[in-house]
Amino acid sequence: MTTHPEGRSALAIVGLGSVGESLLRLALAAGHEVVAVDHDPDVLARAARRAKAATATGSTDGICFTDDYARLGRASLVVEAVPEDPDTKTEVLRRIAEAAPRAVLVTTTAQLPLTRLAIASGRPEAVAALRFLVPPGPGGPVEPVRTALTVPGTAAALDALIASLGLTPVSIGSRPAADATALVLSYLNRAVVFLDQGHASRDDIDTAMRLGCGLPQGPLELLDTMGLDTARTALTRLWRRTGDVSFEPAPLLTRMVTAGALGRKSGEGFHAYDDQGRPLRAPAPPPDATPVRPLRTVGVLGSGAMARGIAEVTAAAGHPTTLVARSHAKAAAALESVEASLTRSVRRGRTTPEARAAALRLLDSADDLAALADCDLVIEAVAEDMEVKRERFAALGRAVKPGALLATTTSSLSVADCATASGRPADVIGLHFFNPAPLMKLVEVVRTGRTSGETAASAQAFAAGLGRTTVDCPDRAGFIVNALLFPYLGAAVGLLRRPHTGIEETDAAVEHGFGFPMGPFALLDTIGLDVSLAIQNRLYDQLGTPEHLPSPLLSALVATGALGRKNGRGFRTAVPRSPSRTAVTP
Repeated sequence: MTTHPEGRSALAIVGLGSVGESLLRLALAAGHEVVAVDHDPDVLARAARRAKAATATGSTDGICFTDDYARLGRASLVVEAVPEDPDTKTEVLRRIAEAAPRAVLVTTTAQLPLTRLAIASGRPEAVAALRFLVPPGPGGPVEPVRTALTVPGTAAALDALIASLGLTPVSIGSRPAADATALVLSYLNRAVVFLDQGHASRDDIDTAMRLGCGLPQGPLELLDTMGLDTARTALTRLWRRTGDVSFEPAPLLTRMVTAGALGRKSGEGFHAYDDQGRPLRAPAPPPDATPVRPLRTVGVLGSGAMARGIAEVTAAAGHPTTLVARSHAKAAAALESVEASLTRSVRRGRTTPEARAAALRLLDSADDLAALADCDLVIEAVAEDMEVKRERFAALGRAVKPGALLATTTSSLSVADCATASGRPADVIGLHFFNPAPLMKLVEVVRTGRTSGETAASAQAFAAGLGRTTVDCPDRAGFIVNALLFPYLGAAVGLLRRPHTGIEETDAAVEHGFGFPMGPFALLDTIGLDVSLAIQNRLYDQLGTPEHLPSPLLSALVATGALGRKNGRGFRTAVPRSPSRTAVTP
C-alpha cells in the first residue's frame, strides 16, 4: 500500500454512513491519511465534527473531507461504503475507477453479487470486498471476499487493510450471511413493533434481550448502530422479494426515518448520541415514593431446576429460605442439589467457602405448604401448566399470611390467572427468573391490572437486592424475551425446508457476523428442543399470530426423542456449548 512522506497509508472512503464512518474512525486510529467522500454536505460536516471530537488533539489535519471524486487520485486504496443498492454501487465504483485508475477498489456490499459489481466497475481485477453484517468496531469481525478475477496484488492489499484497521477476519459465506441477516432483521423489526404497541419501554426491551440472551446489544441499540434507514431499506427489499410480512418495515421505523432519526450516525434514533457516537444517558427518573414491604423470609414452591436455582440465589443473598416440594424425598434431594451447586461455585471462584456455609445455614426444606405460612414472599416454581399453577395459587392464598407477596416464575402463562386463583390478586406478581438462576442476572417483573403498586415496588426492590436487573413486562404471553426470541428461532428452523441450508454455517454467520454468543440452532439445543416446542405451542395458543406458529420440523425432531444438549441429540449436540451467557427459558 502506498505511503505518503508522513509515513501514513493513503486510504479513501466513499460514503460516510454507518459503515463508512465506522471505517473512518478505525482508519484514523490506525494512523492512515484519509480522503473521506460523500455527496451530502450535512453528512460531511457531521463526520468532520465527530472525527475532530474523537481525536486526542482535536485535529483533523490527516483527513480531507470532500464531495469531489477527483481527490481520490491520491489514494492507493478506495473503500466504497454507499447504500446497498446495485445501481448506486455500480455507479460509484465506476466513478472511483475513473478517478483513481491505479487504486485497489474495495466494496462493502454484504449481499450483492461481487463478481457483477467488479465487472461493472470496469476494473474487475482490482475489486475485492469487506463483508460486514454490522458496522465495524475495534477488533470487530469482517469477511474478506474476492472473486476469481481478483489479482494477487488486490488480495494482498485487502488483507493489509484488514490488519492495519485491527479487524478480525472471519469466514461466513454469502448464503449464510444472507440467512443470518434476514433472521436478525426480522427480529429487530419485531422489537420495533413491540415498542410501538406499548408492550414495554425502549430500555426494558434492550436490557431484557441483552441480559436474557447474552447479546452484545439490545435490538433497538443494534438498529441505531446499523442505521435505521439501512435496516428499513433491507427489510423492504426482503419483504418485496419474499412476501413475508415479518419483513414489512414497522410503521415506527418508517416514521423515524422520515423524521431524520437514523440512529447513531445522525445522533438520534431510538437512543441519543454525542459527537463521538456514544450513547447519551437519559436523566434518572425521580425516586418512586411507593412504599415497599420488607421481604426477609422467602418460600420457594417446587423442586425442579428453577426452584433449586432461586432458592440458592435467595439464600446466598441472606434470606432465610424454605423450599417446599411434593414429598420429603424430593425436598431433601433439592437441598442436596443446591449444596452441590454452591460447592461448584466455590471451586470455580464464584463464591467463598464462608458464603457457601452461610447460605446453607439459611436453607430449609419441607413437604407441606404450612411451612410457608409466615414467609414474606413465596415464589412458585412448579410445572409450566396452568391448571397446576391455579391449584397451587389457590392453596397459597389460603396458607400464606395476609400481606405476603405471592410470585410466579412462569415464562409464558398468564400471571392474572394465577392472581385470580389466589383470591388476593393485589399481592400477586410475576418474577420470571432465567435458568440457570444463579448465573442469569435478568428478572422480568410482570404486574397484572390488579397488582398493587406496593407489591410491584416491593418485588422490584427484592430482585434488585438479589443483584438482579429487572424489566417491567406486560402480562402477555412470552413477556419480552420469549415473545421476541422464539419467532427468530422458529424462522431459523424454517430455513431447513430449503435444500443446502447449513445448520453450522447459519450459526457461525449469526455468531461471527452479529456477535451473538450462539447461533439459533445451538441456542435451541441449549434451551432444549422439547422446552422450545412447548413454549412455541403456548405462545401460539395465546397469541395466535403466524410468527409464533410452532415449527413442524421441530415437532418432528422432538417426536424422534431428540431433546438437545440434555440427551445429546439435537441440531448441534456434537459441539460442546457453555450455557453461562445465554438464557435457558423454562
